[in-house]
Amino acid sequence: MSLLSLLFVCWSLTDYCLVGALCGILLQPSTPLQLIIFYEDRNFQGRSYECMSDCSDMSSYLSRCNSCRVENGCFMVYDRPNYMGNQYFLRRGEYSDYMSFGMSDSIRSCRLIPQHRGSYRIRIYERENFQGPNHELMDDCDNIMDRYSLSDCQSCNVIDGHWLMYEQPHYRGRMVYLRPGEYRSMRDIGYSGMRLSSARRIMDSC
Repeated sequence: MSLLSLLFVCWSLTDYCLVGALCGILLQPSTPLQLIIFYEDRNFQGRSYECMSDCSDMSSYLSRCNSCRVENGCFMVYDRPNYMGNQYFLRRGEYSDYMSFGMSDSIRSCRLIPQHRGSYRIRIYERENFQGPNHELMDDCDNIMDRYSLSDCQSCNVIDGHWLMYEQPHYRGRMVYLRPGEYRSMRDIGYSGMRLSSARRIMDSC
């Protein structure tokens, strides 16, 4: 084979590989965007607002918010602006009335829960400011007080993953969404006096 022919073959193979790699990238399935649609009125009526991120005040987009539809992903919704007040966990589905999932007032703010793949770790402390007996959780726990003999849980450090904490055992009662970070007191997130009694991981299957 002549040198010219050899160079042509090498160029063709290189070109083919580059095209193949590019096609592979273009054809690779993409992760669906997390999306929630809010509506002013019940039963998905009235003006709407599509949201794919955190929203600290729904009044910037709608005069009120009485129903919503989660197209993909998981979200926390709150009955007060700036992620305060009672909060509720919503996964993919339709919510024709804010009362359908226990909310007593219209939705005022929402927070997107990022998808997480990997380990889950949270360290809980009996008292505020990471004081007192403490334990590390890597799985769901339906009764913190019984399993770890704690009298309370007033601060925590979320090391990996996203968690829901509940005020009653067996994942009942009011809930609190905790993403990675340090929480020196439940007062910092508007839950003064709330006792955290059970914990559940927010899995990527939602």
